[in-house]
Amino acid sequence: MVKKSTVFIGKGMRVASRLKGGGSALPGLAVEKIDRGFLKRALGKLPYGVVVISGTNGKTTTAKIVAELLESQGYKVFTNSTGSNFKRGVISALISGMNLSGKLDADIAVLELDEAHAVHFVEEIKPKYCLLLNVMRDQLDRFGEIDTTAEMLQKIASATTDTVVLNREDARIRAISDKLVDQKVEFFGMDDRLRSSFPNDDELYGAKKREVSQVASVILNDFQNNNAEFLVDGKSFQTKLRINGIYNIFNVAAAICLVRVICSSKLNTGTLIECLENIQPAFGRGEVIKVAGQPLELILVKNPVGFRLGLKSFQAKDAATMIAINDNYADGRDMSWLWDVDFSSLAPKVAVVSGIRAYDMALRLQYDGIEAEFVESSLSKALNKLITANANKPKRIYCTYTAMLELRGYLRKITKMERVL
Repeated sequence: MVKKSTVFIGKGMRVASRLKGGGSALPGLAVEKIDRGFLKRALGKLPYGVVVISGTNGKTTTAKIVAELLESQGYKVFTNSTGSNFKRGVISALISGMNLSGKLDADIAVLELDEAHAVHFVEEIKPKYCLLLNVMRDQLDRFGEIDTTAEMLQKIASATTDTVVLNREDARIRAISDKLVDQKVEFFGMDDRLRSSFPNDDELYGAKKREVSQVASVILNDFQNNNAEFLVDGKSFQTKLRINGIYNIFNVAAAICLVRVICSSKLNTGTLIECLENIQPAFGRGEVIKVAGQPLELILVKNPVGFRLGLKSFQAKDAATMIAINDNYADGRDMSWLWDVDFSSLAPKVAVVSGIRAYDMALRLQYDGIEAEFVESSLSKALNKLITANANKPKRIYCTYTAMLELRGYLRKITKMERVL
């Protein structure tokens, strides 16, 4: 039973944190210290258990899709929708979702978790299901080599009590299945024709594509723009998605595979496809905001593969482009990965470059023959310049995590948008 006093303190801190402009994880940090058993008591008795979604790229978007698909199937879902994917972020989301008596109106939890923090989370809360998306070179200053990240994901899978859903097209994720004993395993994948559109980390650095033999229960069979065809247990389903970016289309396949496992024979595929057609992008992940009558799109970038796929998804000529690069802890300190991204599609110019590492980014563009028209480390000044100098054009901002959060804060002052922190 959750202590009412803990919930009361947590909610009070949440209000105080918001009034001071603080982040969403502060109440969780406090509750974690004063009531160490809170998380287990809050999540331990959910009828359909806990779902953990992890991997390098796509956690927030995939968790959002899974949660909405499960709701379409009649489940009451708790999820950490702010994208705060550390343990304290989950606790903060729980505090927010509970009433003052400590009751959580949910029967299943869908949690996106940072790879390193998920390892500690599953020691306390054993997930019934987990979905592992991919392993890419991301924040090497924090995680070390790519195989270290794979080992973390292996521990999450091994702690799962029922079914592990794996990406068949990622060799390191696929290999996790070989080390599982008690868990059921399901794969999602894509048709061989599409694999060149979704390079994994090894292929980006010149490794040959590996042959795969595992059978995938959900396959991305084809796509064009936002239209996609999925094979679910061999049966074809076509849908038009509102989610932008080719990288997110494969995330949809992952989400369908997980929901298929959870719902089992009760899955209503017609309702699921109908729901898919109406799901909006997660905040900052292809999120479109109207500013002075023109769309402004926020696209999170954090590693070479993700940035390359982001650039591949959109035509530069369609919008004024801004790139905002920070190197705070949550972004990763080592920005050398920018040199592994091909920026040639942005030629001949980028409207604005900003963030803590604005001048490093401008230099990187110069080596690809691209002019940065306006370079300004202050994100507020850079955003103002982007908006005023391109008043009649759509706008697109590629940004690292903390830059995205700061930009959303400025945008909330001038236009209507969802508050997530």
